[in-house]
Amino acid sequence: MTAQEKLFSRLKEGKHICVGLDTDISKIPMYLHQEDHPILKFNKIIIDNTAAQAAAYKINFAFYERDGAAGIDVLHKTIEYIPQDILIIGDAKRGDIGNTSEMYAYAMYNRFMVDAATLSPYMGYDSLEPFLRFNDKINFILALTSNFGANDFEKLELKNGCFLFQKVIGKANEWNTNKNCGIVFGATNLDELKNNVDSFMNLFVLLPGVGAQGGSLDEVVNVFKQNNFNNFLINVSRALIYKDKSMEFGKKAKEEIINLNASINKIWNS
Repeated sequence: MTAQEKLFSRLKEGKHICVGLDTDISKIPMYLHQEDHPILKFNKIIIDNTAAQAAAYKINFAFYERDGAAGIDVLHKTIEYIPQDILIIGDAKRGDIGNTSEMYAYAMYNRFMVDAATLSPYMGYDSLEPFLRFNDKINFILALTSNFGANDFEKLELKNGCFLFQKVIGKANEWNTNKNCGIVFGATNLDELKNNVDSFMNLFVLLPGVGAQGGSLDEVVNVFKQNNFNNFLINVSRALIYKDKSMEFGKKAKEEIINLNASINKIWNS
């Protein structure tokens, strides 16, 4: 299956939650620390309990790279454990020039075997072009992120009166000739979402920032409903995977993702 087929299949079922596996050894239940590979064990339990309801999994590479070769091994094994019909996003925010980007794209899609990647566009088209050649993948380009630092560059007003993040959205649409582009748009930017959703066209949208960062799931979903735009993923990481720190954490994560999907579908179908 292509990345697009995997995602469309889940979206059609009313599943919009992307489970963020930003797994931090200091935050997982203490009893797992007795395992030989505690992070991998934690990830497997989360996946077992959320796979039926998840639209995608987003794996933040930084949380695995910090442990060097051992962490990369856990990263590979986590990716291999996720059911093959579910979209896997490699969240590494790649973007560099020439042969460097070639190597990044090859690693993400031919070595780590993820279905999608997050990309930084600020070195221009040639820094993303090696990723865009993969027609069967989805490339999520950073447009407007959920962090406070988005004000430093992404919200700068250009000479023509538009904002830098709007220029990025325009370029993403321009580069989306193979329907393999998406954007990252922070759920904490509700006003900007309302004012720009009509510019998303055929792009997939990945929204971080719901939950621990303060973004409102209900308000975000209402924006997409009002614009009849269904190609969105709401990423939930800490508020889902760390919902509980007991031996019941898997069960609690399952209950949480079921409730999140139910909330989305209640709004969408009302």
